[in-house]
Formats: sequence, C-alpha cells, structure tokens
Amino acid sequence: MGARFIGWGTAVPDRIVTNVELSQTLPTSDEWIQERTGIKERRIGGTVIGLGVEAGTRALEDAGIEPSDIDFLVLATSAADRLTPNAPMIAHAMGLSCAAMDVNAACSGFMYAVRTAQGLLETGNKRVLVIGAEHLSRFVDWSDRNMAVLLADGAGAAVLEYDPTENDILSFVLGSDGAAAELLTCEHNGFFQMDGAEVFRRAVRVVVDSSERALATAGITADELSLVIPHQANIRIIQAACQRLNVEMDRAVVVIDRYGNTSSASIPLAFADARANDRIHKGDYALLTGFGAGMTWASAVIRWSK
Repeated sequence: MGARFIGWGTAVPDRIVTNVELSQTLPTSDEWIQERTGIKERRIGGTVIGLGVEAGTRALEDAGIEPSDIDFLVLATSAADRLTPNAPMIAHAMGLSCAAMDVNAACSGFMYAVRTAQGLLETGNKRVLVIGAEHLSRFVDWSDRNMAVLLADGAGAAVLEYDPTENDILSFVLGSDGAAAELLTCEHNGFFQMDGAEVFRRAVRVVVDSSERALATAGITADELSLVIPHQANIRIIQAACQRLNVEMDRAVVVIDRYGNTSSASIPLAFADARANDRIHKGDYALLTGFGAGMTWASAVIRWSK
C-alpha cells in the first residue's frame, strides 16, 4: 500500500514586514538579522482558519479534485485561532464533508500530520488533506528582539492519495524529548520564549540523527538526494545540518529569507517553492526534515512520483 502526494497549495498574508521596518522599533538592523537568521522579510497577518482554507483550496485545485473527494482533514498548527478544534471550521469553509482534527507538534507538525495521513490511507481512506497553518504573530512580544525577528504567519497544504502500486513515502522517523520542553515555550495568554543557543545545538543534533536514520531506512545515501527540504527555522541550523549530512547547500530549499519561521507551514511552503522553480522531478529523492518545541522532530525520505 502506498501514499502519493497529488496536490500542493500555499497561502501567506499580504503584509510584508521587512527587517528595516523592525529596526525602527527594535535594537537591531537588517544586517544583524540576516547574518544570524537568514531572514530578510516575513509575512504577518491573517488567521489559521483563513490561511488554512486558502492553502487547502489551492491544494485541491492543484490535485484536480473536488471537496467531496477528501475523506479526512488533518490540520497541523501550534497557534490555533481557538482552543477547540480548528480543522472542522476549515473543512466547513472549504465545503468538505469529512472527519477533521487538529495536530500540535509545533514546527514538526506538518510532518506529524503527513505521518498520520499515511496511516489513515493504509486503513481505508482514499484521500487525506494535510494543512500546516500558523498565526504565530499573535504570540510574539514585539519588543523582544530574539523572537520578533523570527516568527511569521502562513500556511501550506498537501493532498495525499492512496495508491496500491506506488508510494512516495519511503521512510519516516519521528521523535520527542519532553525533558527539553522548557527550551522553547508559549504559555496560555503568553508569548513565545526560547533559549536560542541550546535550541540550536539540540536542533542540529536531532535533525542530523533522524535524517541519517530516515536515509538508512529508505536504503539510499545523502549523495542520492536531489533536495533537502528543511524546516525554515534559522539559516545557520540549515547550514550546520547540511554540512554534517555532507549535502551541499545548493541542494537545500531555503525560503526563510522571504517567509521567516512559519512553524508547521514552513516545509510545505518550501516544497511548493521547489516545485514552482522546477527543482524536483519524477523519480527524485527528497529529504523532508524538521524539529520543533516539545521538543519534537521528524524526518522522511520521499520519492517524487508526479
């Protein structure tokens, strides 16, 4: 039994906030932000539900299917519009008549949702819509230079379809470590806070370890990868992980410069960008890898079949 990606869609708010704009109210500069994060600008605004509907609708259009063709909706978000499930409201707005649920694994959320979708397809569902949508700016202290320059809003979506003969997902490695939960937190009615140096060290370690295990399970080497599509947290983390995996940076998809850290939306935003720029073709191997608060992590090797 196999799962194939048959459609992708993205959505970002209209408002662009540049580093120069942030430097007007924070003790920082465009040069400082770019050097330490790789970010030039980010999108701010919208809602999880609104962005999720837009990205999900585009994914269905890309797949060439109707809302009635979706059997299940899995929404990954760590910045939900409300505490009660948001996925049913997205489903309703999209005209879906299917089961719908939220998943929260922070920046690993999209990958956790894809793994969930894979299981749903293996147990009788035909098509699953996975959405990663975030409105992180609601939980940012805009006087906190460390977090204000990083987090942003956006959404990405993918349609996965059961296929009895082909399988895009060759391996999956998921993990978590609650002992590291205090390194990156956001309490109810609070703001995101982070121990940046320690998150960096642990993130590189778990991304490299889980990626190596995913490659081994898939039966391929890093040399065979056409692309690495990482969570867009920080350019330095991406560079360090690629260096340890012996993958040149020109094989990594980087969109953090335009979108900032969009948590569970970042991997689908990067994947959609790779498709739009003709960087992935039928038969190519890609490594999707990320980490998030919790601490959570996820890596998967896919073989593009479309």
